[in-house]
Amino acid sequence: MHCGEALFLIERQVFDFLGFMWAPILVNFFQILFVIFGFFGAYQYRPRYIVAYTVWSLLWLGWNIFLICFYLNVGILDRDSDLLNLGTGSVSWFEENGYGCRPTYPTNITFEDPFRPIRPERVDGCLLEYHIVEVVHSGVHCALAVFGIFGAICLGHTFLDEDDS
Repeated sequence: MHCGEALFLIERQVFDFLGFMWAPILVNFFQILFVIFGFFGAYQYRPRYIVAYTVWSLLWLGWNIFLICFYLNVGILDRDSDLLNLGTGSVSWFEENGYGCRPTYPTNITFEDPFRPIRPERVDGCLLEYHIVEVVHSGVHCALAVFGIFGAICLGHTFLDEDDS
């Protein structure tokens, strides 16, 4: 429950909106709500809000671990699937727009679904591949979630000790 968590979360939400990644947008929205609950609970000495933030942060940690596995193609997960965009065909904004990236688009655009966005045939010159950027994003959020969970547990314990005295 700190400002760094909120700033990184807003940054992530912006780039997920730019890439039309609908599942992460939805989960990020819930994270924003629970971070607000955590701030409010800490400010107003409400242990139940701190507990709600802690439980959600555990789910958020699991989501980010899933994203790391997804972008690293662990097991049956495939980063080229439509799992995160909920079937719209959108991809990570960093695939085409990362630093130094030069996408090459197909010249013959005859495919089955005209409503799906056109993906580049290949992307050259990227400083970092898009999946590495996404893994780093998720790794930072995992670290922030662990710190947030630890802080919420300590704060909740402090609040409960003050109620007894």
